[in-house]
Amino acid sequence: MSNPEPPAEGVRLSSATGRWVLACSVLGSGMAMLDGTIVNIALPRIGEGLGATLAALQWTVNGYLLTLAGLILLGGGLGDRYGRRKVFVIGVVWFALASALCGAAPNSGVLIAARALQGVGGALLTPGSLALVQSTYRPQDRAKAVGAWSGLGGVAGAIGPFLGGYLVDGPGWRWIFLINLPLAAVVVAIAVRHVPESRDRTASGSFDILGAVLAALCLAGVTYALISASGHPSPVAVAVPAAAGLACGWAFLRTERRRPSPMLPLSVFSSKLFTSMNLVTLCLYAAIGGVFFVLPVQLQIAAGYSALRAGLATLPVTVLMLLLSAPAGALAQRIGPRWPLTVGPLVTACGLLLLTRVSPDTSSYVVDVLPAVVVQGLGMCLFVAPLTATVLASVEVDHAGVASGVNNAAARVAQLLIVAALPLAVGLSDHAYRSPHAVNSAFGKAMLICAGLCAVAALLAAVLVPSGALREDEAKGPVAQPQCAPHCGVLAPPVEPGRPERPPPGQPEQPA
Repeated sequence: MSNPEPPAEGVRLSSATGRWVLACSVLGSGMAMLDGTIVNIALPRIGEGLGATLAALQWTVNGYLLTLAGLILLGGGLGDRYGRRKVFVIGVVWFALASALCGAAPNSGVLIAARALQGVGGALLTPGSLALVQSTYRPQDRAKAVGAWSGLGGVAGAIGPFLGGYLVDGPGWRWIFLINLPLAAVVVAIAVRHVPESRDRTASGSFDILGAVLAALCLAGVTYALISASGHPSPVAVAVPAAAGLACGWAFLRTERRRPSPMLPLSVFSSKLFTSMNLVTLCLYAAIGGVFFVLPVQLQIAAGYSALRAGLATLPVTVLMLLLSAPAGALAQRIGPRWPLTVGPLVTACGLLLLTRVSPDTSSYVVDVLPAVVVQGLGMCLFVAPLTATVLASVEVDHAGVASGVNNAAARVAQLLIVAALPLAVGLSDHAYRSPHAVNSAFGKAMLICAGLCAVAALLAAVLVPSGALREDEAKGPVAQPQCAPHCGVLAPPVEPGRPERPPPGQPEQPA
């Protein structure tokens, strides 16, 4: 791993090195994206194969989200300090080894532990994927490279449901994890041979390890309490982890306020718009995370779909976002983000209400499922790119990377909490997820809750987002372009699309 750093002017996208860097970053991020879309589809078969309770399936999803959300900000900083390629490769290898353990898991306990280890690898490779693109190419090729990264990554997202369903129905659910091994081998081979190393020479100070640990413990305590509560344990069994989690959250805030180089600079929340947009993010990605958690179960258990058909059922959402997110982002730049961030969630809520028609009596995908997922996808196209752009425009330019990282973490936390809380809210627990009647009853309530979260997000946007277009000369930070939205928007916003470009040493920064 001794490749030289890229030239000061950057690498051309059309060069051999430029094409290799793009392939490496797309395959690496695509591996993590495939895993995120495939696992939800496989949950019913995992439960059947391991005899797992619903709580174990919740932890199968949340074990990964917990470590990913707690460490993703730290992962980006490690890459900047020690080398983006090095940390990215470590993340890919870590992710692959954890995937092998997932595939060989003899019981749900081992699977959950392996998924948590996967999240650590994801926290290293996810920010590193886009960081490689941003730091390698010359400025005039950077936007084109990010656009190519987004489009090709979107293709990976579209392939995910088909591949996941095929593997689950064919060789078995363990292969949804084992498929990562050959992909990881290709990524590492390309990175070691063709990708130049880069790092932030100005990075200094100590890493906020304590902050990362406290954040993870806070999320773990609250998540454990919510998941345990659905199994009707004693009040003490719920109250103790909840109190411990909240105490860790309080300690995290105190630590971040006092540290000279915090993982989460609380000063970014002095912007009311930034705080408001993260509240909107929490509501929207909780709703979307809830849908993608329960809809595959409803389709397979209640409606009798195969895993492949269940995976393909939501494909229109990804296709619509590939085709329409960029035009929707351009529209938001012209008219301002308030209307897209208000109308988009409301349209999404209508799609979720239409999904309540999916039931054991569902006879036609075209009549009962397709209209709902199309409406949902159209709504998501309207809000994903404007949400990212508004978050980045709400802070100073120097904080753009931190802002996008915080927004991504907020989306992961939202998914983590909704997966923990939704079964409790709809009365589904233990082995009831195997009963078509119980699943169908819970699904209708879940869609109402998720639609309500979208409505709350629309209300917040209508009240708190300023009217009119966010122009470069009016915004505090960069007005983000929507290139990343098709790639990242389904599960989380992009990690660092708005990282400010720094001039070479010795040259002054250009005025805005």
